[in-house]
Amino acid sequence: MTGLDSNQPNCFKCKHFYVTWDQQFPKGCRAFQFKGRQLPSKAVERASGHPCLKFEGKSK
Repeated sequence: MTGLDSNQPNCFKCKHFYVTWDQQFPKGCRAFQFKGRQLPSKAVERASGHPCLKFEGKSK
């Protein structure tokens, strides 16, 4: 089990996701302009009750 639901957007595949230099808040989202300890998609779902609507896949 990876910890991600099949219907949950995968932040690691999103163009807005980034890894920060801040050890206290290592994961960030440029679309929502925040950083935190957990994956941004989990934080968005916890706060809004809906899956992330800003997910955009990375171009290859």
